[in-house]
Amino acid sequence: MRGVYTLAIRTYALGVKLAALFGNTKARQWVEGRKAFPVAALGDDPWIWFHAASLGEFEQGRPLIEAIKASHPEIKICLSFFSPSGYEIRKSYPLADEVLYLPIDTPANAQQWVNRHHFIAAFFIKYEFWFNYMRAVADNGIPLFYISLILRPDQYFFKPLGRWFLKQLKAVTHFFVQDQTTFNLLNGSGYHNTTLCGDTRFDRVAAIARQAKRFPEVEAFLNGRACIVAGSTWPPDESLLIPYAQQLPATHALIIAPHDISAKHLQQLTAKLDDYQLYTELNPNKKCKILVINTIGILSQLYQYADFAYIGGGFGVNIHNIQEPVTFGCPVVFGPRYTQFKEAVDLVRLGGAFTINGRDELSLIFDRLIQDPLFASKASETGKDYLASQLGATEAIMKGITSIFSA
Repeated sequence: MRGVYTLAIRTYALGVKLAALFGNTKARQWVEGRKAFPVAALGDDPWIWFHAASLGEFEQGRPLIEAIKASHPEIKICLSFFSPSGYEIRKSYPLADEVLYLPIDTPANAQQWVNRHHFIAAFFIKYEFWFNYMRAVADNGIPLFYISLILRPDQYFFKPLGRWFLKQLKAVTHFFVQDQTTFNLLNGSGYHNTTLCGDTRFDRVAAIARQAKRFPEVEAFLNGRACIVAGSTWPPDESLLIPYAQQLPATHALIIAPHDISAKHLQQLTAKLDDYQLYTELNPNKKCKILVINTIGILSQLYQYADFAYIGGGFGVNIHNIQEPVTFGCPVVFGPRYTQFKEAVDLVRLGGAFTINGRDELSLIFDRLIQDPLFASKASETGKDYLASQLGATEAIMKGITSIFSA
C-alpha cells in the first residue's frame, strides 16, 4: 500500500509540473521552489520542525513557535510549507532559522530531510498527513505531534478502505486536538494519546488584537462613520455586497478587502463601484463610501474598525478566517459553506455569526445589525465570550511537550 501511496504522490507532482508548463503561476512557484532544496547536513544543533500546508495553518502554529523561542532561544526552527501562498508570504519569518518548501513525500526525500537536521521534535499543523515523512520521523526516534488537529467522521481514515491510513497514525507521539469529535474519533480508533485543548489560532488572533496598530488614514476616511469590513471576498461575495453598498446610509462606510488583489480583479471590482477609493491612493479629504484594500497584510488589524464584518468564501469552497474579526467583537456574516469550521458552526448556533444564501438575506441581516443596536451588541458580546472560552491551547501544548526539552 505504501508503494501505491508513493506512486500517487509522484503522479500528483507530475500533474503540478504539467500545470506549470501551461502557465499556472502557483504551480510554477510550487515546482521552482522545490528545485533548490539544500542537502548539506546542519550539524548537532537542536532543531524543531514545524510543517504547515499554507498561511492559515502557519498562523495556527505561530503561537507555539513564539512560545518555544521565548523559553528555549537556543533551539532552531525549521519551517516548511506545502503551498506557495504560505511560503511566499512567510519565507522571511524572523523566528524561523530555515523556511523551505517541503519536498514531495517520497521515502528518499523524507529520509534525506530527517538526516539533514538534528530534530528533537516535529509538529504538523491541523491536518497535514504525509505518510512517508511520518514514517521517517518515527523510524528515527523523533517525537511527532499534531497541533490544532481536526478530523471528521467522513474522512478517509474512518472508511472501510482507510485502514492503512489510520494505521499510519501510530507514528504520532501525541495529538493536540481542536474539538470533542476529533477526540472521540481518535479514541474510538484506539489512539488514546490525545489531548483536547482547542485551536492555537485563537491565541494568535487574540495577540493580534492586543498589538493592533492604528491606521490614521483609515480613521480619517471613516470620519466617525460606522464601518462594515468585508474581508477576503470573492466575486460571488462582491456581487451581493456591491448593490447593498450603493444604498448604505451616510452614517456608514464599507471597507472591501478582496482575496484577489491582482490588477485584473481590482479593475473588474472597481468598475462596478461609483463611490470608492483604493487604499494605496487614499485621500482622506475626499469623501466617499467605499474603501478598497489593494494590499496584503493589514486586513486582520482593520477589523478593529468594524461594527460588523462580512467574511468571503462561503459561496465557493469554504469561508475564510472568522476568528480575526471575532477577536475584535465583530458579529460576522458569511455564505452557506462554513460547516467545516468549528468556530463558525458554534457561533451560528450561539448567535454571534449569521449565514446567508443570497442577496435578500444579506440585506435583512445587514439592516438588522445597523438598525438594532441591542441585537448587534448581543451578537458582539457572544463572539467575545466565545473567543475567551477558546484561549489557552498554546499553554496546554507547552505543558504537554516538556519532555522534548530535557531529552
